Amino acid sequence: MSPPIAHILCRLSPALAALALLAGCTAMTAQNPSTALKPVNAVADGGDDRVMLKGHDVVAYFTLGRHAAGSPQIKSVHEGVSFRFATGEHKALFDANPTKYLPQYGGYCANGLVYGIPWGGDADTWRIVDGKLYIFGGPASKQGFDLDVPGNIKLADKYWAEEARGTNSFWQRAKRLVWRVPHYKSGEELAQLVAQARSRGN
Repeated sequence: MSPPIAHILCRLSPALAALALLAGCTAMTAQNPSTALKPVNAVADGGDDRVMLKGHDVVAYFTLGRHAAGSPQIKSVHEGVSFRFATGEHKALFDANPTKYLPQYGGYCANGLVYGIPWGGDADTWRIVDGKLYIFGGPASKQGFDLDVPGNIKLADKYWAEEARGTNSFWQRAKRLVWRVPHYKSGEELAQLVAQARSRGN
């Protein structure tokens, strides 16, 4: 165990540490299936152990141009992950070609993956680039990503392929929050860059 992580854990009281572990068990199970989709931005819901994007319809982004809630009654299970759909037609499209509709980076915030961190991802903040769906952790994350879409996709692809894909999301997240990538920027730094770009009319 590295000194920074050990230092953090030692400062937690035993009761708080136990509570944190228990609270994270369901999320850890939901986000880390033992399939090719590991890790995924999924939650346990109803009778489903892992539901992608809290049940939002991944096909709707492509067909409706917006996010839409899926129905627990209209679903498909792909690689151990449940996908819910707003319509039977969307389910049929997904079943015919799942990889076309899968969000990049397991549905985690694309801007987080620029820094090797699989975390967050809100269904209502997204964009499609070259036929691929990217999810973001909110408007500020998307604005930061939009500063250099090609460059950020290249970085996120690299960290997903070399570090995050196939790993436990919690360990990868913890690793990259402690040992940050050389180009790491805080939320405040990104906000400043976004403001500067806007002032230049970009």
